Amino acid sequence: MIIVLFGQPHCGKSTIANEIIKQTSTFINIDGDKLRELFANKDYSKEGRIKNLNRASDIAHFLNSTRSNVVLSLVYPYKEARDYLNNLTNNVVWVYLHYTDERGRESFHVPDFEPPTNDEKVLSLSTTDLSIKRCLSLINDYVNQRSRMF
Repeated sequence: MIIVLFGQPHCGKSTIANEIIKQTSTFINIDGDKLRELFANKDYSKEGRIKNLNRASDIAHFLNSTRSNVVLSLVYPYKEARDYLNNLTNNVVWVYLHYTDERGRESFHVPDFEPPTNDEKVLSLSTTDLSIKRCLSLINDYVNQRSRMF
């Protein structure tokens, strides 16, 4: 299984991914910031972002094909990049995290972020309104529901 936590910077992707890892210990986390450090990728253009996301998707797909569970915690701002992963495997659960309060990283937001569309199968969670514990519970319920479909 691949769980993708995506949304604008500072919405809680890494925090929730770390909690999933801590609670289950059966997942490997691929974090966007750490991936950029590993590959020394400082290209924040649309093309640079898509290249980085496709690389993360390829790594996650490979790990998943070896029976590893993966949590991807990346912005995934473009539907094109989300479609790329969906075309690699149907074993993906998408969780869109968003917030409305000020968190101090709004200057790092992707201005042309494409929120999920109605045709994308996505669990949408407001980290303004929901605690980490509640987000984890909802994600767990959603994963279990989706797992029955695979």
